[in-house]
Amino acid sequence: MKYKCILTALLITQMVFGQDKIKSIDSLLNTLYSKKRINGNVLIAEEGKIIYNKSFGLAHEISKQKLDKNSIFDLASVTKQFTATGIVILKEQGKLKYDDPVSKYIPELSFYEGVTIKHLLQHTGGLPDYMNLFEASFDSNKEATNEDVIQYFAQKKPKILFKPSKNWRYSNTGYALLATIIERVSGLKYDIFLSKYIFTPLKMKSTFVQKSKIPTSKIKNLAQSYIYSDSLKELVPTDRLREFNYVKMFAGVVGDGGVHSTVMDLLKWNTAIRSNKIISEEGRKEMFSPAILADGSTFDYGYGWQLDSNKVFGKVVSHTGGWAGYLTLNEQHLDNNKTIIILFNHAGSEVVNKTVRYLLYELPLPNPTNKKEIKLTEDQLNKVIGVYEIQAGMEFFITIQGGEPYASMTNQAPLRIYAENETSFFFKEFDATILFKMNENGKVEKLTFSQGEQKMDAKKIK
Repeated sequence: MKYKCILTALLITQMVFGQDKIKSIDSLLNTLYSKKRINGNVLIAEEGKIIYNKSFGLAHEISKQKLDKNSIFDLASVTKQFTATGIVILKEQGKLKYDDPVSKYIPELSFYEGVTIKHLLQHTGGLPDYMNLFEASFDSNKEATNEDVIQYFAQKKPKILFKPSKNWRYSNTGYALLATIIERVSGLKYDIFLSKYIFTPLKMKSTFVQKSKIPTSKIKNLAQSYIYSDSLKELVPTDRLREFNYVKMFAGVVGDGGVHSTVMDLLKWNTAIRSNKIISEEGRKEMFSPAILADGSTFDYGYGWQLDSNKVFGKVVSHTGGWAGYLTLNEQHLDNNKTIIILFNHAGSEVVNKTVRYLLYELPLPNPTNKKEIKLTEDQLNKVIGVYEIQAGMEFFITIQGGEPYASMTNQAPLRIYAENETSFFFKEFDATILFKMNENGKVEKLTFSQGEQKMDAKKIK
């Protein structure tokens, strides 16, 4: 349960340490953009003041509209920060308690005994992810809503994955249910509640909940999202690509996603959280505290925020999001009052916050690996793609994007991996490898991830 973010910083070997940090960051991002590895907006602030704010690429490929600081992105799972804060607001209003059973507000799910609001906030309730279940048995032509999620669970009663607090497993279900709890407790729709208590007070004029997450031309300044289609061999808008029908199926569910915003508004949001404008200092501290499991161990996830702490950067709270071509990150360095915000609208872009961290602190980057890459055939790459289970709540994903292999872990952005041979892959950014083991029939059974002395085995499940 002590796994940190294993897939760490992206390293551009041409970078020369010692440049002015802003020039170094700009050089890094321009290099990535020239290689089509990023497309979107990046904002960096220190002490609440913007020191870097730049757009890379287009908001719309057909009209050639350029991105700018006011471009609006679907935040995907970064939405969870707002949902969690909504719950904290209601708690501080005396309208609910973190230890309240979910069944108190959603009696349709009373058979899930012992699951509390706090379990949902910290992904320790053991509820299976509705997205996985819906892909298997929900009508893909229908736009699901939060009520559909509740009714599906109430009728089919999918088995709980583990007893509450026994383990940690990222679950979009929990945050969809939290959105419903916000509505039932406050008497306001989720989007109205967030607007009344967060967006309007903070003057986040370009931030709203889009109930249908399918991009629409009705949204002014929208950064259209794109996914690379392997069949068409080109970038295609996600709302027009048939092979991504799941976008429509999940479009009406909010709480786990749905908030749209800009880099400028997210800076206002971070400043408000830091200065306790929306919730109290006590509420903020609890929101940034790790989950405590039944055996006394902890997991570095608070209320809608991933947690990290080390001697170099101090305490860092963040969350990433990935949905239908959007890739997002909001990160605060609490001890050093720094902010990194990344909003991308091309699938396959790489969230580079950890490399930016080193440059922001004017520190040398990790040494690159000396391994040499070879080019594998499409058939060879197809053998390794899939989902690999490390342990309950933690999975490894090997995907192909634009004909290139990527690796990611649960709730982490994908990073490019490179083939040393048919079964051994490596990261150019840091000294880590992925070794695939095949059975006698030539099919991959498992992978082993190695970084330094740490090794993790993962069995292929899909």
